[in-house]
Amino acid sequence: MTIVLCGDCLKLLDKDTLAQYGIDTEFSLTFLDPPFNQGKDYAFFDDELPPDEYWGWLTEVCAKVYELTAEGGAIYFVHREKNAEYVLRYLRETGWTLQNLIVWQKQTSAVPNQWRYGKAYQIIAFATKGRKPSVFHRLRIDAPLRPEYRYERENGMFVTDVWDDIRELTSGYFAGEEALRYPDGTRICTQQTPIALLLRILLASTKPGDWVLDPFAGTGTTLVVAEQLGRNAVGIEIDPQMTEVIRWRLRVRRPADSIAPYRHYYRFTPNLEAIWSPNALSYPPSETVIPSLFEQSRGDESDGHS
Repeated sequence: MTIVLCGDCLKLLDKDTLAQYGIDTEFSLTFLDPPFNQGKDYAFFDDELPPDEYWGWLTEVCAKVYELTAEGGAIYFVHREKNAEYVLRYLRETGWTLQNLIVWQKQTSAVPNQWRYGKAYQIIAFATKGRKPSVFHRLRIDAPLRPEYRYERENGMFVTDVWDDIRELTSGYFAGEEALRYPDGTRICTQQTPIALLLRILLASTKPGDWVLDPFAGTGTTLVVAEQLGRNAVGIEIDPQMTEVIRWRLRVRRPADSIAPYRHYYRFTPNLEAIWSPNALSYPPSETVIPSLFEQSRGDESDGHS
């Protein structure tokens, strides 16, 4: 089951409120990728809050998510590298136990300024409710060999806390077909999260049938991946237009959103057959013609998609 809710996550992240939408469960994983308070132009959020107010708000979000999380459940909290100390502090203060501070190294050119190196990564804090995760799959990947290696790896290599093999959806043609665009080619959202990132997180920290939460659903990547892996998911998005984009994306199942091309990359993972659900939805082949978002009916007002 995949449920999309439009509204303020602080108001919706409550057991009684979620129960009104038929959601009466604890979550196994939350992907938390909030606005970064950098002065971006969001229609329904002030992205230039005073720092104390901003971090107070995120602390409240972390506390609410903690209450909704099953024992041993996980949170993956994405933020800028310069704010690592705040992310770690407020996770700790709201009860979470840090497992890893993951470095997501971007595959793009980073330009230094007059006194600092270029920023080439973001942090992802992986933390759990309780001392250790109830689910953690040791993923193995078929990463490219470094030049000094002479022989192929027979069993791939383990995923570590440095993720340098997932490209962000940058501007221009580098973003490829996965980037959501208006008819004139303009990006719908330049902060769109790549399928590959959520695939890794959900494969590592959930199993089929688990419930996944995304309080800042954005373009809906978490839900798109969860649906294909046989996980249940709840996405909350405050912007009605982006909520419509998510529902459209779930409905049409774009070939560019398929997780199938990544399966070979993870083929050395011992329990891959069990965690990559054979009963999950499949997305159409690449030659399928997908109607534009703007050719679809705008009358889909349902709170859920299943």
